[in-house]
Amino acid sequence: MASKGKVGIVGSGFIGRGWAMLFASVGYEVKLFDVESSKIDDALADIQMQLNKLEETGYLRGHLSAAEQFSLISKCDTLKQCVSDSIHVQECVFENVDLKRKVFQEMDAFASNDVVLCSSTSCFPASSFSEDLVHKSQVIVGHPVNPPYYVPLVEVVPAPWTDPSVVIRTKNLMTDIGQRPVVLNKEVPGFAVNRVQYALLDECWRMVRDGIMSVEDIDTSMKEGLGLRYAFIGPLETCHLNADGMLDYCNRYGQGINKVSETFGPNPRMEGELAEKVNEEICKISPVEKLAERRCWREARLTALAHLKKILKEQDEAQ
Repeated sequence: MASKGKVGIVGSGFIGRGWAMLFASVGYEVKLFDVESSKIDDALADIQMQLNKLEETGYLRGHLSAAEQFSLISKCDTLKQCVSDSIHVQECVFENVDLKRKVFQEMDAFASNDVVLCSSTSCFPASSFSEDLVHKSQVIVGHPVNPPYYVPLVEVVPAPWTDPSVVIRTKNLMTDIGQRPVVLNKEVPGFAVNRVQYALLDECWRMVRDGIMSVEDIDTSMKEGLGLRYAFIGPLETCHLNADGMLDYCNRYGQGINKVSETFGPNPRMEGELAEKVNEEICKISPVEKLAERRCWREARLTALAHLKKILKEQDEAQ
């Protein structure tokens, strides 16, 4: 089985494992590295289990078998082995800008002039950890939505000095592995997905703080309300469809939205007694000791939803 090229994964946690599975699903040779060697062994065992389970349930991505995909993923003993000769390296270390700066400096020493050095960071712009690198024009952010194997969106965010060809290559690679890349034209803290998500979380915490709703009812409002339509259309198209177009929506509801938004006030802090209260209520719904079981439940449903969306998309395209 011929490889489509070598891809390095730095960091073997949940995100790194998801990336490894995605790249292997279409035939890339994946080299997995972690500073703690034993973590790679654990990751490989988990990846094999996930691939086999996906194959059994009929939700395995790509055209290769689970065994063929797993055979493409292997352990690296050193960062140099991971980076050298790779066409793309996906960094997946902890969300700490100093750590990312250190890792990218180390990768820079082994990088060719052709490799793309891509970070999975969820909120740090590439400019915050790549400014002094020799290969800084090859650095870009490819932020996935967790868990990446089950949620296809990837935010592609260049630094001011990222070569435009790197943006194109990264977008094309993400498309090749079955993801849905979106490109940010400029760096902004938190990128796009998390800025929207943080606005949502701020209001959820505000309603708990002010005694407006319980944690359970807030989550129900999303999963049985907004979440259902947002699975197929975004908030802007929702506005467009809920009136005679966007301009009509603005004329009808714009002033009311502005008036409500002005009542929000300062964002609540996610700490102290309020954090304890939210934690107590959410643990009744999803106990900490059963998080692994709950994640499996979540991923099974995300997989089923992705499968449904694929079927509906094919039906739309056939019409």
